[in-house]
Amino acid sequence: GWAEYKWGFGNLEGEYWLGLEYIHQLTQSGDYELRVELGDWGNETRWAQYQHFSLTPEPLNYTLSLGDYQGTAGNSLKYHQGAAFSTRDRDNDFNPRGHCARTFHGAWWFTACHESHLNGRYHHGRHKSYGDGINWMAFRGHNYSLKYSTMKIRKTNI
Repeated sequence: GWAEYKWGFGNLEGEYWLGLEYIHQLTQSGDYELRVELGDWGNETRWAQYQHFSLTPEPLNYTLSLGDYQGTAGNSLKYHQGAAFSTRDRDNDFNPRGHCARTFHGAWWFTACHESHLNGRYHHGRHKSYGDGINWMAFRGHNYSLKYSTMKIRKTNI
């Protein structure tokens, strides 16, 4: 739920989420960029990089802010610009007819609902359930769950 995504969970050697609060605090200390690395089940890799990455504080639900995109993955995170983070126990999406985190089985910066979702179910490649895997719309679409994804941030004004 919300508390886990706020404070982080997992193991650095495997699945790991740093924590929204720590990411927010980091991104307030200077200018940061976000790099997303994606891999499919055929060992094809893609990347997306965003300048001026930051998250708002918790009272604003860790709203996502992104600058310019470059990369090979396609700009599937742009759709989420200005979206608040949602979990199964906290619905902050823009969807008046549903709850994206519950529908798609994972927490993310949902709008109504997503073009990317890197916290979805871990299906093996192509699957029949729409949009509930590890998805990046511009790289394999909503019916394909990626093998892995990483999100890395670094300070740019060192």
